[in-house]
Amino acid sequence: MTDPELRELRRHKWLLDGHPLRTLEEARTFLESAGFCLMYPLSPQEAGALSAEIVAPSFIGAWVGNDANLPTKQTAFADPRAHAATEMAIRLLRERSAYEAGGFGEDNLLVAASVFPYFYALAGERNPRQDPRSDRSLSPLAQDVLGAVQRSGPLTKRRLAEVLGGDLSEAAMDRALAELKARLHITRADYSPSDGSSWDVLYRWAPEAVNEGMHLSVPVALSALLSKYLDCVIAADEKEIGDFFSPLIARSKVKEALNALLAARELEFVHVGKRTLVQLAPARSLETPRNSRRRA
Repeated sequence: MTDPELRELRRHKWLLDGHPLRTLEEARTFLESAGFCLMYPLSPQEAGALSAEIVAPSFIGAWVGNDANLPTKQTAFADPRAHAATEMAIRLLRERSAYEAGGFGEDNLLVAASVFPYFYALAGERNPRQDPRSDRSLSPLAQDVLGAVQRSGPLTKRRLAEVLGGDLSEAAMDRALAELKARLHITRADYSPSDGSSWDVLYRWAPEAVNEGMHLSVPVALSALLSKYLDCVIAADEKEIGDFFSPLIARSKVKEALNALLAARELEFVHVGKRTLVQLAPARSLETPRNSRRRA
């Protein structure tokens, strides 16, 4: 395989070849095929904060049908294409065909319903119903926000401020919500231009997905996600794979899982130009993560 061939295969799979998605069914199909995608490309500042250049498709790219001059999260408010793409993404979230996950900027990673339990196994809580005050890893305000959402959700940010009382700044509330979203304690249940986002605890919003994720081991979940990622990007080197998963799990764990899959001949090396990349072995290319788990 050559570098131009790899780029062309990715552009086709990521709907960057002039055939954008437009219907809800097309959006579902794209996300299930990709498994996960960024909502917007990362800005240089976001990529710098992650110390990585993330190789992954974007939902806005699939909506536009190419990757030229795409908006980032910071510039999306001024781009009509971003408004339309956001409306479609919200429809996917409402019907639970997609979920949001943290690690790549605020509300910037969409995960397909079939893949989300594996993400939860890596980033979510094993005891999500516990009293927030018993979780010392959460800030005091995040504990209070989570308790309010558990008791009275779904709640908008404005309603949360009313429930909690006091003189809470918007910045402090945003930090607490970001903290809870990153740990998959809460999820965006809906959105409207007038009221903004409303938040609910994830175990109430998606009980089956959370229950499945709670009972998946980390090695099984990581192996399934690695396979899905390589199916999504066609082939990648070890650094690109590590960069994508580093917000979720230590790079050393990713390397261990890669080596195990290579030893089991479920992945294989491929030469692309002057680089040696990793791809799915042919017998694995049509399997989903769920099929992989059942077989294992």
